[in-house]
Amino acid sequence: MMQLIREQRARHEDEPWRRLRAGLGAVALVVLVGTVGYRILGLSWFDAVYQTVVVITTVGFAEIGSERVDDLEVYRAFTLGLIIVGVASVLYTLGLAADNLIEGSLNTELRRRRIVRSIDKISDHTIVAGWGQVGRSVARSVQRAGGDVVLIDRDGSVAEPIDLLVVGEATDDDTLVDAGIERARALILALDHDADNLFVCLSARSMRPDLMIVARINDHKNEAKLRQAGANHVANPHEIGGSRMAALALQPHVADFLDEVIANDEAGVTVQEFELGSSVGTIREIHAPGERSLVLAVRRPDGYTVNPPAEQQLAAGDIVIAMGTREELASLRDRLC
Repeated sequence: MMQLIREQRARHEDEPWRRLRAGLGAVALVVLVGTVGYRILGLSWFDAVYQTVVVITTVGFAEIGSERVDDLEVYRAFTLGLIIVGVASVLYTLGLAADNLIEGSLNTELRRRRIVRSIDKISDHTIVAGWGQVGRSVARSVQRAGGDVVLIDRDGSVAEPIDLLVVGEATDDDTLVDAGIERARALILALDHDADNLFVCLSARSMRPDLMIVARINDHKNEAKLRQAGANHVANPHEIGGSRMAALALQPHVADFLDEVIANDEAGVTVQEFELGSSVGTIREIHAPGERSLVLAVRRPDGYTVNPPAEQQLAAGDIVIAMGTREELASLRDRLC
């Protein structure tokens, strides 16, 4: 399916160039036919080329070489036909050039191809579909965490600098391909309408069965539909915002602390998760001497173990959630994964 989408996209990308090449080919054919025709009628090769170019460009110069032609009526009849065909082909080609260059379609296409080539060089990136308030916040958070972001936006009117911006409809499969969905780590659907997020979720899941998909919803009634469509997680920004406001009112210091740990790069500590590839012993044994990273929880298929004891065994497939400095967590990741 991915190969079919790439082929369809390639044909679509080449369409303006193909039409322009066809127009230029038609002009070249007219010049060739005109040159050969005038040569047969008795003109020299140079005069034949000159007369052909004069005729199809309608510059208005007088006939040349007609005194060397045996049948002047045939000469002029051929010239008349060349004018009709030649002028039509020249005007068609000029119209295509004006449409592509003046309206900027070729420039836009070249810019899009440069972005796609840049996206082709990265992997494990996060695709954010939709540049509203939610999409902007998501992109900032991913960038703060050091991840690459590829943004999909309908009209490309993005106020903040985003290098990897794909302009197009996220509901189109070729737009997802342009965004590098086959190599992406996650897709975050932040479009304004639940129906659009549902449609993109279906398409993305069919293209990447293993992709992590997080979808935004506005109506909690649509959560089940999005999960059935393949979303791993569904979030309602309004509910999240309400919970955040309640936490600030009831436990402001706890809320501020979590913000500092999770969202502030200058806080000195952060929280990360690791999936174990093999058994590594107990929680006590995974810490290096003097290391202060803290295991907050262990996730297994049956649920979370919060504040696990130091003697708990860690097995392959466990998700370890730990807090510490970035250097400590990087060291812990190297030992666990």
